[in-house]
This record gives sequence, C-alpha cells and structure tokens, in this order.
Amino acid sequence: MGALAETRGAPAPVGAFRPANDEGQNAEGSARALLRFITCGSVDDGKSTLIGRILYEAGAVFDDQLTALDADSRRFGTQGQAPDFALLVDGLSAEREQGITIDVAYRYFSTEQRSFIVADTPGHEQYTRNMATGASTADLAIILVDARKGLLPQTRRHSFIVSLVGVRRIVVAVNKMDLVGYDEVVFRRIEQDYRAMAAGLGFTAIDFIPVSARDGENVTQASRLTPWYRGPALLPFLEAVTVAVEARDEAGFALPVQWVNRPDLDFRGYAGMVAQGRLRIGDSVAVLPTGRRSTIARILAPSGEVSQASAGQSVTVTLADEVDVSRGDVIASLADGPVARQELGARLLWTGEAPLREGAEFILKLGTATANASVTQLQHRLDVESFAEVPADNLPMNAIGLATLRLDRPLAVLDYAGSRELGGFILIERLSNQTVAFGFVEELRPAARLGAAATGQEASLPLRLRRALAHEVGRAGSAQRRAFASGLSWRAGSSLMLAGATIALGASGGVAATLAVGDFVLRPLAHRAHKRLWRREGAGELQDGAGI
Repeated sequence: MGALAETRGAPAPVGAFRPANDEGQNAEGSARALLRFITCGSVDDGKSTLIGRILYEAGAVFDDQLTALDADSRRFGTQGQAPDFALLVDGLSAEREQGITIDVAYRYFSTEQRSFIVADTPGHEQYTRNMATGASTADLAIILVDARKGLLPQTRRHSFIVSLVGVRRIVVAVNKMDLVGYDEVVFRRIEQDYRAMAAGLGFTAIDFIPVSARDGENVTQASRLTPWYRGPALLPFLEAVTVAVEARDEAGFALPVQWVNRPDLDFRGYAGMVAQGRLRIGDSVAVLPTGRRSTIARILAPSGEVSQASAGQSVTVTLADEVDVSRGDVIASLADGPVARQELGARLLWTGEAPLREGAEFILKLGTATANASVTQLQHRLDVESFAEVPADNLPMNAIGLATLRLDRPLAVLDYAGSRELGGFILIERLSNQTVAFGFVEELRPAARLGAAATGQEASLPLRLRRALAHEVGRAGSAQRRAFASGLSWRAGSSLMLAGATIALGASGGVAATLAVGDFVLRPLAHRAHKRLWRREGAGELQDGAGI
C-alpha cells in the first residue's frame, strides 16, 4: 500500500477533552450522540484535505481505499509523492482535474465517543448554492482560513450563510500553519479579525484551532509545534462539544400534511412529520390556511396507535370532524401556531445566473406546500465585505438580500428563527424548473397569528423571536420613514422646477402654481398605475409560456 501503509496513524485518543460540567453531558447525551457538521471557507483553504486527514487518522478508511488513494495521489495529487487526502472526498473527475471541490460530499464516520456526518462543501463562489445546501442540515460549522491569506470574501460569505441557516456553533480552523512557521502572531491576528467580522452574526460560541491538515498537526492529537496553544485538537473537540438543541416541543404544534391517507371509506388520515410542538389526542387544532377547526381523534405512528406525538416524529392523525384537508395544508394548535400569510418578507440567497429583479415570478415551495410567487419589492442587498445593507434594484448570482414576495394563495408560515421547516423555502424558475433562490422568512406580524388577540399576542412569542421581531419592525419602519421623506423632498423639488420653467416660458403665476400642485399630487398615482399595468402584462407573458 506504499507510503500510506507506512504512515497510517492510530485512532484518535480517548477522553482528550471534556466539557466542564459532567452533569450537562448526561443531560445532553442524546444531542451528543450524532454530530452533523460542515466544512466551508474559500477556495484552497484545505477543506477536503482536512476531512480526508480526519477520516484517515480516525481509522475510517479501508485498506482497499488506501491502496487506491496511494495510486490516485501519484496521478492527481497536489502534494508531490505524499498522499493527497483531499482525494478521499473529492471523487468527481472534474474535481480531481481542477483540484477543487464542486459538489457536496457527505461522509459518515464514528469514534468511541461519537458518530459524525460531515459535509465537505465547495469554496468556489460559483458553487455557493451547493455550500448552502450542505449547511442547511448542520449543527456546527468548521470555517477554514488559510493562515497566509487571512479572511477572504468567501470566508465572510460562508460565515453569513451558516448564520442565516441557523448554525450557532462555529470552529475556525486556521489551516496551513506549517507555511507560516506555526507563528502565534499570525494565528492571533486571524482570531482577532474573525471575531470583529462575526460580531453581529449571532453565533453563540466561536472556537479557534491552529492546524496543518496536510501534516496532521492538531487534527487528532495536540501538536508539539504549537506549544502556545492550550486547547484541544480538532477531533477531540468535536467528540466532546455540545450543541444547543432548540426545544421544538415547547412551541405551538404544527403538522404539515404530506399525504392524505384514504385506504377505505371508513378512514381518512393526514400523514406528515411533526414540524414543532407536541400533539395529544383531544387537542383543539385548526387547519391552515382555511382556519377550519376540529380536534384530534387518533394519532397513528409506525409502531401503532399512540396518545401523543412530538417534533420530528412521522405520524398519521385523524380529526373528529369532516374537514377538507389537502397536501400542503398545516394542522396546527390554536395558540402559538403558524401564520396564514399571502405576503412574505424574506431574506433571499440568490443562486440563479440571471439577476433577480422586481416583478419576477416563480414557484415557491415551503414545507409540503407549493404556490406561485412574485417579487414585489427588493428592499436591500447585503455587502459581503462589511455586512452593510445597501439599496439594490437587482440581486446578482450569490448575492443576499431582503425582498417582499406576494403569493397567489395564503400559506402557513413561521419566522425562520422559530422553525426551519415552516420558515425556509426555495424559489423555482417556472420555465427551466431550476432552483434559483433559498428563502428565509423574516418578517411576521404577531397580530396575524391564529387564536390570539392582536394586542396580547406578542407576549406569547419566545423571547428571542420577540427581540428579532422588534429589531426588524424598527428597522423596516426607519427605512420606510427615510424613503418617504426622501421621496417627498424629491417630488416637491421637481414640482417647483416645473413651476419655474412654466413662468420662464411666459405663463402666469396662477398657471404655474396649478401645474406644480397637479404634478405633486398626480405623479405618484400615475407611477403606481403604470407599474401595475407593466406587471400585469409581464405576468401574462410569463404565464403563456409556462405550459411549454
């Protein structure tokens, strides 16, 4: 087996790192049984090499794979005669030819302490959509940074995306420390820069580990080359880390209906996976978006009839009343349930090649529901360098922005911060059937919730959601006030210029004043009518081609 057989390391040490609170370990034992994590960062930061090295050092590579890797390293490798561990996860021929990751590679491995599912994602900007797909199911993200280059635009973009999809635990692996002589100053500077950059992204914890993925330093065992680093190596850290699990059982119950189960005339059940909350027989529920109410008669799980079901379980429920329920509807509790909305404020990660513009129409898929959606307003675009929100009339590929969407029918939704299942969606281009955007619902009004008074509803929301809601409402209000004041000033100046031009042409002051007032009052009405007519014509043209 060549060089690999001679250099193959031992499995990772047991018990190298433990949380300070052993009682907390036991309390979160189920959460620590399986860890899903993602590696991301810029091109050539060493993501695939790091994962390949972990698999190799943990003894998760079989002998025949080692033999193939030894041969592939001589043919495709970038490390000379040394094994190229990136080839363990970069399996596509295009990936090996170009030396980059293109598609998401999922690998499963385990140690004595834990089981893992890792998603190795591409760093190239062109494949940002693939990175977002891998991040959508992750509990933790490893952001790799090349010690020689520091933070790059893709480092910032990937950090924002993992924050956007709800990942709150971050490990920054400063890679290629061997190429900077394991200099502590370089490591500390990157740590300081990243903390400053990520200050507003909402991460609960950020850990920094200096590594050399190629040489295996600080990957599975502490390195003697970094005596200034007192923390654990990467794999022992992953074995012991606890990731906070959202208590979805405490929220209002919601079951997106995936299938109406009707085997005979005497049974009508509604099957799906519980998105959040806990359901019990006899609970009062509403069917959204119609709002029709009933009570739960039976709950059937794969093991048989049960008295209750909680988030993550796949069940079939029956209702006490004959209620019209279809795929895409949501059976929800009356308090703290989803919202039936036909207009959404959402943050979009645009992945289409053609820029997104206002008025564009798509197919929206959220949970088990599908609707036609049009983008009525682009509020702003995110500047990746500063994370500032800048005005925009379009979203280019891989850009992130906030938009307002109008649906052709109401859907049951939640803020993404409260539910990934009912707050995340995709946009599909109607002609090509390509997915062109990931969407994250951000703006929901508490008064729209079912079964609660408009004045007292906000108090029943989780604290984190209330704070996020207050921030978004305040920010939207400020932006609207600034936009209104700016538009008013512009219209007044334009009307005065028209009056001046009229007087210059010899008209009387009365005529000039009449024209100025008419222009000030009628201009927005004419603009609104023109915009509505333009959108109606555009929608008709798109609809005519939709059946091709």
